[in-house]
Amino acid sequence: MISKSFLIMIFTLFMSISFSAKSDFFDLNFEGIDGNIISLKDFKNKPIIIVNSASFCGFTYQYEQLENLYQKFKKKELVVIAIPSNDFGGQEFKDNKKVKEFCEVNFNISFHITTITRVKGKNRHPFFKWVEREAGYLSLPKWNFYKYLISKDGKLSSWFSSVTKPSSEKFLNELKKIM
Repeated sequence: MISKSFLIMIFTLFMSISFSAKSDFFDLNFEGIDGNIISLKDFKNKPIIIVNSASFCGFTYQYEQLENLYQKFKKKELVVIAIPSNDFGGQEFKDNKKVKEFCEVNFNISFHITTITRVKGKNRHPFFKWVEREAGYLSLPKWNFYKYLISKDGKLSSWFSSVTKPSSEKFLNELKKIM
């Protein structure tokens, strides 16, 4: 028979291992589309928008709105990071160079873009595991162009599904809160 104190000790050990495995937002990194490392610790004390994206999605027009926000608020140190993914409907190029060219030619994107990245499933990027821990399963992308607002102290402030435009009043009101 297993003693009650032994079970408590095992449970405590398990919980300490589980919690120590959690990463802070600023511990995360992405591989940039140019091969550089996008280290989130470089963005401490800055408001951040992170969006999963795809070049051939019906919501791709949101790139223009995101670039407009970036240009408008970059003096206030707004950071925008797009995460191209092919996880929804095969709507992304299979080549990072083509993604970069598409974004530059069609939308004149000047904010950060990562390499093509997994955003769902067991092998998804740790950022999306962090999102789920912070806001639950419903906050995970169900399609392209889910948007995440991160406060200056690295907290998930709010998130929006694909249908909420970055130019919408709802989005802009939440963005103001983290500026």
